Amino acid sequence: MREHTALRFERPDDPRSGQLSIDDVGTDLSEVSFVVVDLETTGTSNGENDITEIGAVRTRGGEVLGEFSTLVRPEGSVISPFVERLTGISNSMVVDAPRLSAVLPAFLEFAHGSVLVAHNAGFDIGFLRSACARLDYPWPNPVVLDTVRLARQAVPRGEVRNHKLATLAAFFGTRIEPNHRALADARATSEILHLLFDRFGSAGVTTLEELRALKPAGWKRRNSKAHLGRDVPHGPGVYMFLDGARRVLYVGQSRDMRTRVRSYFNAGETRGRMAEMVTAAQSVSTVVCETALEAQVREVRLIGELAPPYNRRSKNPERAAWVVLTSGPFPRLSIVHSRPAAEAAGPFRSHRGARAAKDLLEALFPVKRCTQRPGSASFAPCAAAGLGRCAGPCAGEHEPSAYAEGIAGIRSFFAGDPGQLVERFRARVGELAAAQRFERAAELRDGLTGALSAMARGDRTRCLRSAAEVAAAAPRGDGGWDLALIRYGRLAGCAVSPAGTSPYRTLAALALTAEHVDSPAGTLAEEQSLIAAWLFDGATRLVRASDPLRSPARGAEQALSAVGGPRSAAPATP
Repeated sequence: MREHTALRFERPDDPRSGQLSIDDVGTDLSEVSFVVVDLETTGTSNGENDITEIGAVRTRGGEVLGEFSTLVRPEGSVISPFVERLTGISNSMVVDAPRLSAVLPAFLEFAHGSVLVAHNAGFDIGFLRSACARLDYPWPNPVVLDTVRLARQAVPRGEVRNHKLATLAAFFGTRIEPNHRALADARATSEILHLLFDRFGSAGVTTLEELRALKPAGWKRRNSKAHLGRDVPHGPGVYMFLDGARRVLYVGQSRDMRTRVRSYFNAGETRGRMAEMVTAAQSVSTVVCETALEAQVREVRLIGELAPPYNRRSKNPERAAWVVLTSGPFPRLSIVHSRPAAEAAGPFRSHRGARAAKDLLEALFPVKRCTQRPGSASFAPCAAAGLGRCAGPCAGEHEPSAYAEGIAGIRSFFAGDPGQLVERFRARVGELAAAQRFERAAELRDGLTGALSAMARGDRTRCLRSAAEVAAAAPRGDGGWDLALIRYGRLAGCAVSPAGTSPYRTLAALALTAEHVDSPAGTLAEEQSLIAAWLFDGATRLVRASDPLRSPARGAEQALSAVGGPRSAAPATP
């Protein structure tokens, strides 16, 4: 049996005393019917995308009682080229498949009376709930287990690098290897579920009720500090946890500060660093903001100013990163954390995102990876060259012009044209899918969407930085407007125009009291990204702008849409 470290959970105190009745004992896991379900879809939004395949396995006591598998014909969306390469499900395969209206009742009957299980259950169950609501079927409200949450409690990070399905399948050595097809992934998840039960059983957790009642490690200590959130107001703003010496430990923001702060003291908070922070905290201070955008921006600024020890961003408040080409006849890719003067890919929200994009570019283009100088007397091909992973001089290319031609697609991407990048990506993902290297294909997919998203952010923030003043309004649920004044990419002021009042008058007053900003503003890239995300979210309306807000006609936004990634909308005008 595999040795493993201590499980990361706590049991809640049991207030019962004396002899337990039969009802108190609970339902043994071996007596529970579980239906493990996995979906393939056209995208990640259950409101905009469709289910293309349902796979499910019904078990009890470790025995498979039945399986459910069907393709589904999407109605409101199509399967993108990337999803087709990743899953092998094409539009032609589902054209004659039954519609969801015919499939859903059969699945609900198959799952009737069971506990539903999924890996990252919020995704799959969210699609199923949305389908029931759309097709007017009552949601049966079953008990739901998430194997991601269970795995985090039973398989600590010291044993696995993450809790993805493929990682857990390899760790446990499941008979079925997940391959991004619904039934195979459901079978693998079912195996993992029962292997997790073995781990919980060794700790004395043998009933469904005990399993559902488990709390993350440290929750009792957090719960004892719940009184700190008693006076936190509702509404948007920034909150700060302080220690006994009034030093700021952590800064956060929320649309509803009271609800968010109180969540730190319950079992839903599973981050170990937060448990430690809450234990050390002695008070909570708040800054009430006019709008959610103002709260987001103030959080970024306060983290940069105060460097709270429990905010990961404090180690590098300007955590934005760019991927650049170094100088010289044989440039290589490098990651920098200050805005480069030359063309580059970015800004990325983290070093990890930039590293994924760098990995993508190195996988698709023959770019040099090592730091050796080809003209030095000691030059010799590096170790990566022996694996075919370093180009240029290491690969025998000594002509700078030929090397430059090979990496021209990178420079084109940096200049705003992702055409060559997307073309090479599609070809490479096709090769990986044919070789059943789905995890590597997913890694490159994430790198591509991250790179295109970063470039799209760069396009949007670039036009904001050049505009002396931009005024915009976002509708509120109560009929009013959230207003923002942006000067050279910096949030200069926010206000709320209540329902029944003129937002133009409120904006005129705001312009008189807003912060004066000189160009260049020296604003954090993260603040500019937040402002751009709000301005281009599809609901915000542009009231006026001193300069046109333009992005490339065939740039990253359009490429994102073509590969099935998230795309922002241009701000509407009233």
